[in-house]
Amino acid sequence: MQHGIYYAYWEKEWRADYRYYIEKTARLGFDLLEIAAGPLPEYTGQQIAELRRCARDNQIGLTAGYGPKPEHNIASPDAAVRKNAADFYRRLFDVMGQLEIKLIGGGIYSYWPVDYTRPVDKEEDWKRSVEGIQQLADLAADYSICLCLEVLNRFEGYLLNTAKEGAAFVRETGRENVKVMLDTFHMNIEETKIGDAIRTAGPLLGHFHTGECNRMVPGQGRMPWREIHDALRDIRYDQAIVMEPFVQRGGTVGADIKVWRDILPEWDEKRLDDDAAEGLRFQKKILEWK
Repeated sequence: MQHGIYYAYWEKEWRADYRYYIEKTARLGFDLLEIAAGPLPEYTGQQIAELRRCARDNQIGLTAGYGPKPEHNIASPDAAVRKNAADFYRRLFDVMGQLEIKLIGGGIYSYWPVDYTRPVDKEEDWKRSVEGIQQLADLAADYSICLCLEVLNRFEGYLLNTAKEGAAFVRETGRENVKVMLDTFHMNIEETKIGDAIRTAGPLLGHFHTGECNRMVPGQGRMPWREIHDALRDIRYDQAIVMEPFVQRGGTVGADIKVWRDILPEWDEKRLDDDAAEGLRFQKKILEWK
C-alpha cells in the first residue's frame, strides 16, 4: 500500500504551490500527495517541468482529485456544457500525462458541490454521465490514467451515494480504467455497514480516502477502523490510501466543504504537521494487512 494526503488539509483555496507540499509530505513520511486537478490545464510548460522534477526529486507520487465546476459537468442536459467538459478533461489529461499522474478521483461523473435549488433528474443524468465517462475513459486511456468515481454523501451529490450504486455505474461504463472510489467520511453517512460497502466494491475499488466522522485525521474520531481493515484485507486492496482531513474554516475550501468552525480550536502549521504524521502512523498500523 501507498499512503498519501490531500494538500488542502493545509490550504483554504483549491490551488497552491504543490512543490511546497511535496517537500512537506516527503519530510512527514508520506508516499503520495493528492493535488487539485482544476488548475492543471492552465499550467505552463515550465510549471509542469518544475512540479514533475520536484515530485521525482522527493520521491513522492502524485494523484489528482477534482470536484468539477458546473461548466465541467459531463452529465449536463446542455450539450454545449458536455462539450466544454470534454474539452477541459482533454487538456487536463495531457497535463496529467506530463506530470506522470495516473489517477484522478472525485465526482467527475457530475459536478460538485451540487446546487439543490435546481431540479434533479437522476435517471437521465445517470445515462448522460455513463456516456460521458465512457468518452473520458477512452481519452484517459491514451495516458494510462484511471478514473476513480467517488461515492459521495447525499448532501454533496445525488448520482452515486452508495458503494452499490458506484459498482453498478462502473460496470455499466464497461471500461477497464474506470473504478470505484470510496471515502470513509461519506460511507459513514450513507452505508449501513462500512465493511460491507467495501466488499460490495470489491475488485472495482480503485482509490480509497480516509478521514474521521468529524473530518479530522484518522485516529482522532470514532470511525470503525478495525472493520475497515478487515474489509480491505478481504478484498485484497493494496493500492493507494489517501487521507483527506479538513479542519479549518474559511476560504473557498471551507465554504465548499461546509466547515463553519475551526475543528481544531488552537492550531498552527506545526500542529497540522504533527497531526498528519500521527494520522499516518495510525493509518499504517491499523489498515495495512500484508
